[in-house]
Amino acid sequence: MTEELFRTDAYLRECSARIARLDEGGAIVLDRTVFYPMGGGQAGDSGALLLADGRAIAISDSRKARDAHGRPLPDVLHVPEPGQESLLDALHPGDAVVARIDWARRHKLMRFHTATHLLCHLVPHPVDGCSITPEYARLDFHMTEPLDKEALTAGLAQLVAQAHPLAVGSISEAELDANPALVKSMSVQPPRGSGQVRTIRIGGGDGQPQIDLQPCGGTHVANTAEIGPVLVSKVEKKSARTRRVVLGWAA
Repeated sequence: MTEELFRTDAYLRECSARIARLDEGGAIVLDRTVFYPMGGGQAGDSGALLLADGRAIAISDSRKARDAHGRPLPDVLHVPEPGQESLLDALHPGDAVVARIDWARRHKLMRFHTATHLLCHLVPHPVDGCSITPEYARLDFHMTEPLDKEALTAGLAQLVAQAHPLAVGSISEAELDANPALVKSMSVQPPRGSGQVRTIRIGGGDGQPQIDLQPCGGTHVANTAEIGPVLVSKVEKKSARTRRVVLGWAA
């Protein structure tokens, strides 16, 4: 089981680790990691594993291991870029490495992921699709009403400028069952089994208004001001009951 350090501190850029095993597909499993595995609509991290002799294995992607039925396992797969066979052949379980993410890429993902939570506040409808990449993010809302691109961009800018803090917390599975509306996504449900569900709250501290609260396992910035200039680049009618909102970076 990989210890996922990013769950409690999304700002960790690297960590020491040991190789737990080498996956049959060529991926590397560590005992602990700062790499976020693709999931919940957010892309996986890329970066490098630094070896004791100073060499580095370039990691192009990270994702959850899965069983024969496609169910996620508690291991994070670090997927090497092609053409590094000689380095991979020299690896053994127990070897020490330093896992280092591509921080510039991760920070974009954190900023966009937080911006999608703000968008959920502005468009209070269930989400039935999500994609978060370093260059754009999109949410598909289950709704029929039209959306105004300029109004949404202005609303995001206001929430960013108000500098609302974010807090990572948790609620019990029983509390979530009693408050099902906290789950905004129709297609992705929060992981269960531990008794607790990780949450992200925006605002709501020190007497300030709460902007958003929902279960989420992704990485986020600590304050909405850190998102920076974003805009709604496109609003599309994808079906009779789906409106897609695409976010991009403002110039």
